[in-house]
Amino acid sequence: MGLKQKKITVIGAGIGGLAVARALAMRGAEVTVLEQADAITEVGAGLQISPNGFCVLDALGLGPAIKECSVQGEAVQLRDYRGGRVVELDLKQLEDRRYYFVHRSDIIGVLADGARDAGVKIRLSQQVKSVQLGENPEVELTNGDCVASDILIGADGLHSVLRRAMNGTSAPFFTRQVAWRTVIPNRFGRTSEAVVHMGPGRHLVSYPLRDGAFLNIVAVQERMDWAEEGWNLRDDPANLRAAFADFGGDVPAMLAAVEDVHLWGLFRHPVAKVWHQGAAAILGDAAHPTLPFLAQGAVMALEDSWVLAESLENADDIMGGLANYQQRRVARATRVINAATGNARKYHLRSAPVRFAAHMALRIGGKIAPSQMMHQFDWLYGMDVTA
Repeated sequence: MGLKQKKITVIGAGIGGLAVARALAMRGAEVTVLEQADAITEVGAGLQISPNGFCVLDALGLGPAIKECSVQGEAVQLRDYRGGRVVELDLKQLEDRRYYFVHRSDIIGVLADGARDAGVKIRLSQQVKSVQLGENPEVELTNGDCVASDILIGADGLHSVLRRAMNGTSAPFFTRQVAWRTVIPNRFGRTSEAVVHMGPGRHLVSYPLRDGAFLNIVAVQERMDWAEEGWNLRDDPANLRAAFADFGGDVPAMLAAVEDVHLWGLFRHPVAKVWHQGAAAILGDAAHPTLPFLAQGAVMALEDSWVLAESLENADDIMGGLANYQQRRVARATRVINAATGNARKYHLRSAPVRFAAHMALRIGGKIAPSQMMHQFDWLYGMDVTA
């Protein structure tokens, strides 16, 4: 079919929206991104880009720019909540070692520049009111404008207008877990490793950002009371410190440095049954939200973006391309989501004897077969959707 001169509208200027916009524009499409915010910004937090995500960024021609603003990860350390090392996963054993820690605002900036360089038009302050699906989908904006296109893509996150139009409303359930996120100065000599402190009903992840000047912290706690879903709910740092008061190692000093922290409730959303309808499709969190226990949310959006653009380019018609996209992605996304959910259980073992046995097994495995510890992730990190 080809995409030259196809008019495509993307809702959302996040990681998935900007990546798919560049991917489509590089194939000749005329792409417009509608973003409801008045500026392309991202709240202060970090993320991990594993090899299966970096290969997409590299294929988009953005690899060097991402490397420039990232810290290359060399290890993931799993520690007991008291601070003792359980096992270290050597990221250098990955075939191409392309594992990076990056600030969200930095990757958003690289993607936005890349989209514009490819000819993408990014329209800010564009709040979507409704969508009309069909062979020629239309978007109605709250300012009264109506945007028609040959193809419409929803990369508009958890509360996607396009997902709702295709699938109706669904009720996510509270996982009885909340997460704090914050960025602090790196006064701890941390250079290239992510550290996971695992405790009863809680865990804390930290890793360096921006040439090691900062540390990104994500701390998760199991609790019964509900916390609002979303990224922008501020909390008192004292609440974070109290929740992890019995953690040892560097954790007390790291949390003492926290001045500004956000809190959000972790909700499990079902994978959408319908990813495409007419000439419209959804990707990333709009199609398959995932919990943050495998560091794959942004990476899955990157994979989606490449596969969607490639499927459209190679199809005989739009409907066939969109159907191929969902077929190629749904099993992969579901497996990643289930693996992320399983990680939460492994991190939060409450029984001291069970936790001791599990951690001892990890220690022994790390000494006897360290390479095998990494190979268990081959199914995840070894996927290259651009190959």
